[in-house]
Amino acid sequence: MSRTAPAPLPLSRNVFLQGLLAAYVVLWIALAIAPKYRSDWLLENLLVFAFAAALLATRRRFVFSNFSYTLIALFLALHAVGAHSTYSETPVGYWLQRSFGLARNPYDRLVHFSFGLLLSYPMREIAVRRLRVKPLWAFLLPLFATLAMSSSYEIVEAWVARIVSPELGTAYLGTQGDEWDAQKDMSLALFGGIAGLTLAEAYRRWSGHEAWVAFEPRPRD
Repeated sequence: MSRTAPAPLPLSRNVFLQGLLAAYVVLWIALAIAPKYRSDWLLENLLVFAFAAALLATRRRFVFSNFSYTLIALFLALHAVGAHSTYSETPVGYWLQRSFGLARNPYDRLVHFSFGLLLSYPMREIAVRRLRVKPLWAFLLPLFATLAMSSSYEIVEAWVARIVSPELGTAYLGTQGDEWDAQKDMSLALFGGIAGLTLAEAYRRWSGHEAWVAFEPRPRD
């Protein structure tokens, strides 16, 4: 049985979202203190500043659900950790490398996969709520958008590496000597998007409604 999702609450009335935003801001500030390479940290956070500006600019026309905001916050938290130490030198990545006997620090691979896994669903929410597409296009459009955004990011990375100093460019790219790094990152974002959207569609078929319905509180009178 399907049911309609309640209208997402604005920030001023959404206690959950206020807490989520506060937790992220605290984490971001903590990781902004004494990053390993301040210039690289600033470059990495240009993405966050642009993303936050886009959310603010569109807040009157579209408000995401609590579920989508949670997924966005999780991805931004992973990005903040990588920006603090650079992706190729993130301590948790070294732990994963030692634990699984990997040839390189895999943290950047994890974040690129998480990009597709976590952010494809908010894009699905836009497709379903705003464009009112059918289930097939609710899967394909976010997947195409995920791949396009991932590819665009790799292009931006390449130009930044050419403009800045070679040492900073290398730290920013985090290729770790892999000439196929960009292609692998895009592939992982694509696989993550497929996984996330497959889970979303499976949940919709099982429950009869989109996942955000179960997480969105009804507004109080």
